[in-house]
Amino acid sequence: MFWEYHDKLFAEKKIMQASFERIATELGLDLQKFKMDMQSKELTNRLLNDMVEAQQNGITGTPSVFINGRKLKQRSLSGFQKLIDD
Repeated sequence: MFWEYHDKLFAEKKIMQASFERIATELGLDLQKFKMDMQSKELTNRLLNDMVEAQQNGITGTPSVFINGRKLKQRSLSGFQKLIDD
């Protein structure tokens, strides 16, 4: 269900607060559980930690690829090969 939700969310021209519940409803998710999860302090903290880690690693968008602990800057076959070989 993750990918179905992901695809619908990213297909939105403008993501607004109402988009989250509307998409959950369209996919037949348990709306009560969905709302509880959206308000969960634990999940919020996990997301904030992920955001901090992304900022610390210079991640500004998706997809971001790391090989051997280094960020791939040149998204080509030769870029991949260089990071693998180095």
